[in-house]
Amino acid sequence: MKILKTVQKVPGGLMVIPLLLGVLLNTFIPDVLQMGGLTTAIFSSAGANTLIACFLVCVGSQIQLRQGGQVLKRGIVLLLAKFLAGASLGWMIGAIFGMEGILGLSTLAIISSVTNSNGGLFMSLVGQFGDETDVASQAILNINDGPFLTLVALGASGMGDIPFKSLAAAILPIVIGLILGNLDKEISTFLKPGLNVMIPFFAFCLGAGISLANLVKGGVSGVALGFITVFWSGLICCLVDKFILKRPGYAGWAVASAAGNSVATPAAVGAAAVTFQPFVESATVQCAAAVIVTVIMVPIMTSWAAKKWGTSAEWEAKKLASVKAKEN
Repeated sequence: MKILKTVQKVPGGLMVIPLLLGVLLNTFIPDVLQMGGLTTAIFSSAGANTLIACFLVCVGSQIQLRQGGQVLKRGIVLLLAKFLAGASLGWMIGAIFGMEGILGLSTLAIISSVTNSNGGLFMSLVGQFGDETDVASQAILNINDGPFLTLVALGASGMGDIPFKSLAAAILPIVIGLILGNLDKEISTFLKPGLNVMIPFFAFCLGAGISLANLVKGGVSGVALGFITVFWSGLICCLVDKFILKRPGYAGWAVASAAGNSVATPAAVGAAAVTFQPFVESATVQCAAAVIVTVIMVPIMTSWAAKKWGTSAEWEAKKLASVKAKEN
C-alpha cells in the first residue's frame, strides 16, 4: 500500500490527514486515546506540547547564520514584510473588534496564519522561477516557522499579557536548535529529517484535542483565512519584492502561504498566554483549512507573477540588456 505517497498528494497532507484522524478518534472513540500509559502520552492532546517542542528544535537547527549578503537581504526583507502583513492586520482587527476578531476569525488565528510561510513550497517555487539566492533565503525565512513571531506580534499589540518568561520558554527550543545547528553542521544535518517526521505526530495530537463539530464550524472561516493569507500578505510581499528588493515579484507571492507549522502555533501561544486559550481550538482548525487553501493558491499566483514580470533569469537578462544599451 502506498499510504505515504497518497497522503503526500493531499495539499499539506502530512499535517492535515493525521490532524483529521485525531479529530475523528477524539469525536467517536475518545476512550482509545485516554487508555493511559505511552499510548495517551503520544497519541492524545497531552503529547502535543512535547512533540511541538522537539519539532522546533529541529526547525532552529536549520537556520544558518553564515549566509551571503544578498541571501540575508532578500530573506530579512521578505521575513519582515510577511511579519508586518500578519501583525498589522491582526492589530487592526484587534483594535476594532477585540481578541474575538471578525467573521469567526480571532486575532490569534489571523496572526498565526498570515505571519507564517510554507518553506518547502517557497523553495520549490523559487527553485522553478528564481535563483540559488532565492532558495538560500529560506534559511532566514525559517525564523517565521513556529510561534515566535506570532508571540511577538500579540505581545506588542497589548491584546495579551505574555510574560517574558513565557515568551522565552516558547522560543527556547528554536534557539537551542539554532545554536547546535550553527556550532556543528552535522547536527543540523542529523536533525533535518525531524522536520517531516515530527509533523504527523504533533498534528495527530492537536487533532486529538478537537471535536468534529468545531472542525466543521471552523471550515468556512478557515477557507476565508486562507484567501486572506494569500492575497493580503501576497500583495504586501510582492510590492516589497518589486520596489525594495528591485526584483520581479514572484518571491513575494511564493512566500504568501500559511505554513503547515501554523497549525501548531495557536497551541504554543495558548501555552504561553492563558488569555488566548479560549481561541486555540477554533484557531487550530482554521489554520489547518488555511494551509490547504494557500498550498493551492500560492503556486497559481506565483506562476502568474512570473509570467507577468518575468523569472529571475529573464529579469537579469533585461537588466544586462539595459546596461549594454546605455553603454552603446
